[in-house]
This record gives sequence, C-alpha cells and structure tokens, in this order.
Amino acid sequence: MNSEPLIYDISVAGREGANLPEADVPLAKLPADLMREALDLPEVSELQVVRHFTNLSRKNFAIDRQFYPLGSCTMKYNPKLNEDMARLAGFAHLHPLTDASGSQGALALMHGLQTWLADIAGFAAVSLQPAAGAQGEFAGILMIRAYHHERGDEKRTKILVPNSAHGTNPATVTMAGLSAVELPSDAKGNVDLEALRAACDDTIAGMMITVPSTLGLFDSNILEVIELVHACGGLLYMDGANMNSLMGIVKAGDLGFDVMHYNLHKTFSTPHGGGGPGCGAVGVNEKLVDYLPGPIVQITDPGQEPDLPPFYELVMPRKSIGQLKAFHGNFGMHIRAYAYIRSYGGGGLREISNHAVLNANYIRVRLQDAYHVPFNRYCAHEFVMEGHWEDAPDIHALDISKRLMDYEIHPPTNYFPLIVPEALLIEPTETEDKQTLDSFIEIMIKIAEEAKAQPELLKEAPHNTPVRRVDEIRAARQLMLCCRPEPDWHKAEEKTE
Repeated sequence: MNSEPLIYDISVAGREGANLPEADVPLAKLPADLMREALDLPEVSELQVVRHFTNLSRKNFAIDRQFYPLGSCTMKYNPKLNEDMARLAGFAHLHPLTDASGSQGALALMHGLQTWLADIAGFAAVSLQPAAGAQGEFAGILMIRAYHHERGDEKRTKILVPNSAHGTNPATVTMAGLSAVELPSDAKGNVDLEALRAACDDTIAGMMITVPSTLGLFDSNILEVIELVHACGGLLYMDGANMNSLMGIVKAGDLGFDVMHYNLHKTFSTPHGGGGPGCGAVGVNEKLVDYLPGPIVQITDPGQEPDLPPFYELVMPRKSIGQLKAFHGNFGMHIRAYAYIRSYGGGGLREISNHAVLNANYIRVRLQDAYHVPFNRYCAHEFVMEGHWEDAPDIHALDISKRLMDYEIHPPTNYFPLIVPEALLIEPTETEDKQTLDSFIEIMIKIAEEAKAQPELLKEAPHNTPVRRVDEIRAARQLMLCCRPEPDWHKAEEKTE
C-alpha cells in the first residue's frame, strides 16, 4: 500500500483553509435537531487541500495521461476547445427560466444542433431533452408505444431485442411496460434472420437494435431486418450509441429506422465520465415527429435578415410523450456538441468515423494471432476478443486487464458483451496515432506470452499501482463510504493483496 499520509494525518486544530466574510444578511436561527456540536473534518490549509487532491488525481488513470482502449458508449477524449465554449459567460450564467426574448442565442444554438443532428442521421426532427443514452432509449420506446396506442393497436406489447444489443435495451422495454423478446445472433454476429422471421407477428410493437452492435459489427443483413419488422407492423428503434463509426457514411433514417437516440457524450464530445451529465438526444422520422419529448426549439417568426433575425421559442410537440428532464435538457452538453460539429464540418465528421474504424481494425488484425477473435471480420469502431487460452487455463480476462495496468494502460471493457466468453471489448477511438496503437499491440502480445510462460505475473497483477489487486466482490458488498477509514483498514487491505 502507498504510505502517503491521509489528509486527516496532517490536520492541526485551529488551522483554516478559507476566510469567510461577515454575513451581509440577517442571521436566522437554525433547526436545533439538525445541528451538531462538532464536525469531524480535517483542519488544513488551502494549499494542503490542493496538494492532497492533486496527488490523488495523479494516482488515477486519465485520458490526459494514458491510453484508454475502453470499449464503451462514452467518448474518451473531449477537445478542450469545447469545454471553453461551454464556459462562456453568456451561456454558463444564463438562467434556465430566462424567457425566450432573453435567451435567443441559446435557443438558436439548440435549434442549430437539432437541425444538424437530424441531417447527420437522416431524420425529420430531433429533441435534445433526454439526459443520457438510457433516457433516450426510454423516449424512443415510449414514442413507439404511443404511436401504436393512438392507432388502437394495443395488442402490440412486444419489443424484439438482439442478444448483441446494449444491456440497457431490455431494461428500457420493461420500464415502458412492454415485453422484451430476445433474438440470437448467427455465426457471423448478425441477427439470426430465421429467429426474427419466426418472432414477427401482430404482437410486435417494434425492435431495438444497436448499430454497430456491442460486438463492434455492422449487421450485414440490416436492410432485411428492417423490412421484416416493418412488414409485421412494427417500428424500428436504433441504438445510436456507437454512431462515431457511421457519421458521413450511413444515415439511420435512410436505412429505414423510425427513431434513434444519439449519445452526445459518445459521438459528439460531451463528457459523461464518473456519472456526470450526458445527452441522449432522439431523432425521428415523420411518423413520430408529433410524439417527441419536449420542449423542442422551433422558429415561430422567420424574421427578415439582417435587420429582423428569426425568433426562437420552446414548443411542446402536439402529441408529446412529455418532458423527461428539468428545463431544456443538459444545456452544457448542447454547447459542446454544437462546437464539435461546427469545428469539424461534414467532411471532418466523416473523417472521424473513418479513423475510428481504421484504428479498431488495425488492432484487430495485429492481435488476431495472439488472441481469439470470435467474429473476426471487418469491424466498426471496436471489436471483441477472448481473454483466455487453452494452454493457459488459469488466466482470465480480468488477469489480462490487471496486467495492463502495470504498463500504464487503462483496461478494456471486461466480460461484455455477455455472449462472448472472457470478453475484452477494445476501442481505440479516432484520436490515437499509430505509434500509440503499436505500443499497445506490442504490450498485448507480450502479456499473451507472459500468460503462458509466467502466469503468476498476471494472477498477481497489478504490481506497481497505488492499490494492488483487491477482492472486487468484497469491495462491492462491503463499501467503505467514510472519508476516514476504520483504524484497522490497512490490515484488511493487506489480506486482499
């Protein structure tokens, strides 16, 4: 364990880190039942606090310091320019209850983003309301349900979900009051068409499908899948969390999808790490425009440039499923996405997708001899390989990931998707150069060799991190949520190393 003193250890009674001004408002009597005689917090200076948290941050893996090949629906790198734009005073200090006449700049930005997102994916309209991808999914299924109910088609209570979809998809279906019907994948990782044909009947409300799938694959039968579901009266929902591999190449609306959510925190550079705010904007075709969650921004007076610009207002769609988020969604995310799209333009967005796909396929091909790639075909932005070998039976995906930490590389996603044993889901993103990819590949090959020649290196890894391998099951079940550990916490940690 790291012997660096805790912030409590350097506490000195009477030391202050901040001087608060005298109150300039009348003092109120505080509720006695909420008051404490003492507060057990460290008494330290401002400089000690800054050093403490700076030192803690340096112990974390971070995209600013290390390669992050984590397969996920959250972007790893967020250009600093977009962060600066979100902090502009005119946006950051704008109160969400400001009326339309006082917020035309913000509303114009949201309208522009709605328009661009609709064009990028080939949809008729977009709502920026949903606060994250899962909420975007929820909005999509609620719109599909409302569409069928208004037509009196209430026997449609089932949603088809491939087993290669995001895990939130079946949960979303259940939350919307419908039933999820799982579809298997075929030998190439596509939706099994025979199983789909057998499932399509007049009880199907629609289908949720992740494109590309969590296997990192673009379903080569996607047009037939869409045709089969539409033929039985269902609507098509596309989970667009992985759209960073499709921009400028494929439009979901043109393929025939009726609704899709975008992860602005994946494809369009808005940070979502650590459970922070995101945006799961939803795009729809003409069938579902009136059902969009609101409010959305519309031009209510076209004006006449340059003297009279358009006037923007927040409007609820005619048959809206309602409001999903306080105010207008996570506005800071809208600013970042707007800046990202504006910076790159249409050609730049296509180039981003090209590089995301190129980087993933480069790693896949270079590692296919050292690791088993179960669906070893042209992938999109990420791919899945298995983290075990017959001649190293005691080694698992987790051991490989722990060993990667010794080389100062963040582990890839472990054990997901569930349909691949000992899965390692690897996504380099478009931002990494060939030198970084080559270094990662060489390290992965070296770990594969270590697994067979020196398996104990992997079983005992990581060796040089601030905290060694812990009992992850115990850590999840016996949370240490207090900022001051129990007196014997060092002994407990030693037992798990």
